[in-house]
Amino acid sequence: KRQANSGEYIQWHSTNIQYLKGWDYELGEKQRSIITFEHANGWKYGDFYMFVDTTSPENASKRNIYAEFSPRFSLSKITGKDFSNKFIKDILISTTLEKVKNTGTHYLYGGAVDLKIPGFKFFKSNFYIRDDSEIAGETWQITLSWNYPFEIADFKFLFEGFADIVGGEGNKTENQIFVPRFLLDVGHLLDKQENKLWAGVELQSWHNKFGIDGKSETVPQLQVKYIF
Repeated sequence: KRQANSGEYIQWHSTNIQYLKGWDYELGEKQRSIITFEHANGWKYGDFYMFVDTTSPENASKRNIYAEFSPRFSLSKITGKDFSNKFIKDILISTTLEKVKNTGTHYLYGGAVDLKIPGFKFFKSNFYIRDDSEIAGETWQITLSWNYPFEIADFKFLFEGFADIVGGEGNKTENQIFVPRFLLDVGHLLDKQENKLWAGVELQSWHNKFGIDGKSETVPQLQVKYIF
């Protein structure tokens, strides 16, 4: 995370690239690799988060691309009024656009509450109305994301991740995905620059994956993340 001067339009930013490898997926290829480009920043009127997943990048015929773009608008920054208290860091208007290669677009809009929880760098809760452009009607979605750094002896660790809880829409049933990550600061361990190179495990646990009733999977994935 890089800080900028308070007067600048972009106040902080952080970018990383990740490599993940997993086995025993329930749907699609049993084994796959994923390269993820991820970026977040805080700007004058809110914050912005995005990522692009490229699945099976080494195999053109099976390659897939999935992206999310999530601008949020801070009521505190826009109005100049402090909405924080003992438990709340900020209240925001939240939006997200999801796009899968060769399919329709998903539009999400609603509100968010960023919480103050001891030890957590952030804990964000977003409450959306969700609209799949290829399905009639709308549904709801709750998205949680968190980042909790901690140390054991001389080792630096990171517990981060996200969870999506999604209602049924059209022929898709309700579904939930929980993705925690446990990472070790390898750069710090090797006496190099800390908070640059992380490695560990991401667990992807999905109930009714893609809204398909009865299709669930829990897959551990090896992960390496480089922040630049």
